[in-house]
Amino acid sequence: MIRALWLVFMKEVRENLRDRRTVFAALVMGPLLGPLVLGTMLSFMVERGGRDFDKPVSVEITGSERAPNLVQHIRSRGIAVVPAQWSEAQAQQRIRDRDARMVLSISPEYAQRLGAGEPAPLVLYVDVSNTDNQRYVARLRATLEEYSRRLASQRMILRGVDPLLFVPIVVQEFDVSTPTTRSVLALGMLSFFMLLALFSGGMYLAIDSTAGERERGTLEPLLTLPVRRSWLIYGKILATCAFMLLSLSLTTAAFFLRLRYVNLEQLGMSGRLDLRTAMGVVAVCLPLIPAAAALLTIIASFTRSYREAQAWLSFVMLLPTLPLAFVSVLNLVPSTALMAVPSLGQHFLIQALMRAEAVGPLALATSVLSSLTLGALLILVAGKLYRRESLLG
Repeated sequence: MIRALWLVFMKEVRENLRDRRTVFAALVMGPLLGPLVLGTMLSFMVERGGRDFDKPVSVEITGSERAPNLVQHIRSRGIAVVPAQWSEAQAQQRIRDRDARMVLSISPEYAQRLGAGEPAPLVLYVDVSNTDNQRYVARLRATLEEYSRRLASQRMILRGVDPLLFVPIVVQEFDVSTPTTRSVLALGMLSFFMLLALFSGGMYLAIDSTAGERERGTLEPLLTLPVRRSWLIYGKILATCAFMLLSLSLTTAAFFLRLRYVNLEQLGMSGRLDLRTAMGVVAVCLPLIPAAAALLTIIASFTRSYREAQAWLSFVMLLPTLPLAFVSVLNLVPSTALMAVPSLGQHFLIQALMRAEAVGPLALATSVLSSLTLGALLILVAGKLYRRESLLG
């Protein structure tokens, strides 16, 4: 039986390697596309962050002569002031047309109300839908709030009131994150690309060894061989596992090589991209491979043509990545119950490896056993499925 399993395995591997387009899509395009996309995105973020950091902040101020002290305070905080005389409609139009990032309007009664100890009105025109301006708007708002607090403190001092009476609590924020743990903010999609590459690496072989053979008419002669049908499908699944492992390894190597050339330090991050981490990423994904291969084989077995199988499996490939979408939406944290969910447990383990955090033995065992158990069940289902005579017709 072991010899039959090995013969089927070698047959499927050789036939899949003969199809150059399939090999290119599964072992070249898939493993390289994810690292290329993520690496380019991160490089763009780093370049843009450095460019925006050096870019000067400017604000157009209508009626700047009415508040010389405020204007001087804004300038002292490194914000360039452009005097202007815009009406309300003109200021709004300049923001809509993106001729200006922000326009600050100082009302004519500003000085009078400020001298009377009343709130002095300011109008800040911004476009909150323009996310490129948010950091500049936040910086100006912080400057205006600082100036407002300073005036409030001066008023209380003039009236003989200690300003500290209005600050009963002082909060000191201490960031305990490290550059390595912060790198997960940028590399959070790494596990998504890993799982996607894992499935795409074995999809074409799973289709060709089931629906493809049925369509070519070679499945019936294969099932008539004096070998248990279950062992035939086990050999096909084993070949699919081999290509999945190869695709996963190539993707991991491409990711870690590409990300080495991304200057994450400029964003205050430091990715853990050594060989040991790369091997750990492959290791934690290994238990998911049998379940993924068996799932693709079962779905492809119910289809009648190569195109139908390709359409179904393209959709099925997205199912294991759905739990990853809930991680950020629901802000999920690792737990024993969540580690038992295949693909989600692998995601948490990859995150822990990238953050250089220790993984508890219970969490690791839960993830491995749940994935292997699911894989064993699906492989048994596939074996029973291939004992049915209706499989041929």
